[in-house]
Amino acid sequence: MAAAEFDTPVLNEYPVIPRLEKDVMKHSQPFVAKAEFQEKLGFPGELVDDWQQVAIDKMGELKDKYRSLQVFLDSCVKCGACTDKCHYYLGTTDPKNMPVARQDLFRKVYRRYYTLSGKLFPKLVGAEDLTKEVLDDWYSYFHQCSQCRRCSVYCPYGIDTAEISMAAREVMDAVGKGQKYCNEIIGKAQTIGNNLGLPEPALVDTLEGLEEDVEEDTGVKVRFPVDEKGAEVLLITPSADFFAEPHIDGLIGYAKVFHQAGISWTLSSYASEAANFGMFIGSYENMQKLALRIRQAAIDLGVKRIVFGECGHAWRVAYSFLNTLAGPFDFLDANYPVPQHMCEVTYQLIQEGKLNLDPSENDDMVVTYHDSCNVARASRMGDMPGGQFEIPRAIIKAVCNNYVDMPSYAIKEGTYCCGGGGGLLTDDLIELRVKGAQPRMEALKNVVDDYGVTHMAAICAICKSQFSKVFPYYDFRMDQIVSLHQLVSNAIVLEPENVSEGDEEDATDNEDQAEAA
Repeated sequence: MAAAEFDTPVLNEYPVIPRLEKDVMKHSQPFVAKAEFQEKLGFPGELVDDWQQVAIDKMGELKDKYRSLQVFLDSCVKCGACTDKCHYYLGTTDPKNMPVARQDLFRKVYRRYYTLSGKLFPKLVGAEDLTKEVLDDWYSYFHQCSQCRRCSVYCPYGIDTAEISMAAREVMDAVGKGQKYCNEIIGKAQTIGNNLGLPEPALVDTLEGLEEDVEEDTGVKVRFPVDEKGAEVLLITPSADFFAEPHIDGLIGYAKVFHQAGISWTLSSYASEAANFGMFIGSYENMQKLALRIRQAAIDLGVKRIVFGECGHAWRVAYSFLNTLAGPFDFLDANYPVPQHMCEVTYQLIQEGKLNLDPSENDDMVVTYHDSCNVARASRMGDMPGGQFEIPRAIIKAVCNNYVDMPSYAIKEGTYCCGGGGGLLTDDLIELRVKGAQPRMEALKNVVDDYGVTHMAAICAICKSQFSKVFPYYDFRMDQIVSLHQLVSNAIVLEPENVSEGDEEDATDNEDQAEAA
């Protein structure tokens, strides 16, 4: 058990609705962004003097800009369907982590300033003034929402807590109280090209080292090209794929797939990041700046299509918003959708019989699959309904002989979040992350105990990083989380490059000469 200053939740045999513990997570807040990080993104460097009025005005601006926000704020009838659907409520027991209660932190201020009843009879309709105490609650509890949207699946009105959380964070940024983790990362991605702040020489050096490692391991020279003009595919992948396990094993899998299929591809040093944390803070402008880097890289390199690697929220931004943020992409090959997911590419190649796979290479594993929330509930894959569920599973079954799904309530559209999404993957929120992972850990333990599952695969960089961190708290090993394309990499059979007839003759002559000598 990892050392901690809090108690790790107990894992039950099946989900249990916990007893309420009021304000038990009120202390949980991420570090506030420094002025330099705020100002780079166009926000005030510290809390402005007239912050109440600025916040109220910003709320009105967002209400008018996003019609859905006002609909969500007006339509809740307190039916309670969402109350036990949030992994953070189940793991922390704090009632303000019930989706409806979290929404009401924002809704009560909206009612006070933007509804007639709230202005005239605030106490009767639950309307409240925006005070410093309310702002502090916003900062705590809107950073205890991973924007996974599970609650919206069960809401009869389809209220999306994620949109309300995004709006609240945008209001807080506007008054000078932004979150350090997200805002610092956005600044790096906008200036350097990736979340890590990894400059081009370091990226190239890392990829050259990978080429050497793969050749040493397989005897085949698999390329990891950067800034290669005229390549067919521009691969946009999370920067975690460049340096950490199990992410880097997934990147090796992509490269092997492209190699065996004969597809030319390249990474871009200018746009070397799939993640777009602008979504987490609700900032359309910052989302767009990051998306435009991808467009520019595709133009500069003259590629035919854009393929995204394993990153959950990056695929949501790409699938749902990329054409709006940075389109049109009429300079790309019209025979391919914009964008594509790497799973779509691999799945199609498997269907066409273009990959030589040996699933017995993964026989040391019994695998289950974690549906990442942004893939499951905010996108799709392929040309079939539910493709975002079926395509990853079909790939796993093609490369693994032993596969088991977790219980039905914890997968597909009802999947539990990993507990670290939505811009919360920071160690200053480790208590929240560990407790928020409890429902997924319960479902995983279920199949570990009943079916001997040894590993869980995922197609999200945040999920993989989160599970690597929290697994030890629940007595799992860090290496029990794997990339989906890590499994592909294990199973793919690479043949040494064909030697031409002339080269064979030269080699034979050299051998004869050596024997004569």
